[in-house]
Amino acid sequence: MTPAATHAATLRALLAKGEMLVAPGAIDGITARMVAAAGFPAVYMTGAGTSMALGYPDYGLITMTEMVANARRIVDASDLPLISDADTGYGNELNVWRTVQEFERAGVAAIHIEDQAFPKKCGHLDDKELASREDFAAKIRAAAAARTSPDFVIVARTDARGPAGFEEAIARGNLARAAGADLIFVEAPQTMDEVREIPRRIEGPCLLNMVRGGKSPDVPIADARALGYAVSIVPGLLLRGIFEACDTLLRDLAEERFPPNRSSPGALFAKFDAAEWDRRRTAFRDPADAGARAAAE
Repeated sequence: MTPAATHAATLRALLAKGEMLVAPGAIDGITARMVAAAGFPAVYMTGAGTSMALGYPDYGLITMTEMVANARRIVDASDLPLISDADTGYGNELNVWRTVQEFERAGVAAIHIEDQAFPKKCGHLDDKELASREDFAAKIRAAAAARTSPDFVIVARTDARGPAGFEEAIARGNLARAAGADLIFVEAPQTMDEVREIPRRIEGPCLLNMVRGGKSPDVPIADARALGYAVSIVPGLLLRGIFEACDTLLRDLAEERFPPNRSSPGALFAKFDAAEWDRRRTAFRDPADAGARAAAE
């Protein structure tokens, strides 16, 4: 199997166990490595984090190729099955077709495609605009048809709760499920009752987006699991931590204070397989050549 098929098959096998997956959000290779080292079974590529890493708000300003490039780096760094934001699919059904195949070739295991009009914005902001039901369903059908591996997971995200209400969000979720989506992602439910109702009323497995400070209530992991969600993504956890740590460290530096040193360059590089790279440094040399050089010296 290709790497993409392998990662997708791994994610499918994890989902088949029936235990909720928790996928923290990664922004780059460093955060992806940290998610893997912490023992999580999957990782999520946050579109908001990717956008901010390039210097932009989450306003639909990042292109498909930029998103795929970041996804490829995260896959290569962590080797975990990656669930990735794919925004609106970057156009109509033709664009969605190419989007699926590009993410698949990058080794991604799953993507979510949403029903916002383009350009989209963060799902926890106001004044979102929706594409029609028909356009959304057509994109999901195209996404399901475009994948080369049947294991590649298509997640349909509806942002209808804010602009059109909870009932419309449920209707669009079930429409996307019927169109071929494997998982349904109802973005930004606004009450705990809505959080409870989603997995009861959607006709298939559901994904819960945990965004602290957003439109949705804070849901304990154990509660999400008990409610029957298949996947819980936590996009902003590391991103928020990075902002807070940078603010503190830079404030201290401006005041000419350094925090206690808790690591060394060697210890940091060890988290990125430095020992294996050191082995390769000499692994391909001919021992006879080394002996000859030693004798000459």
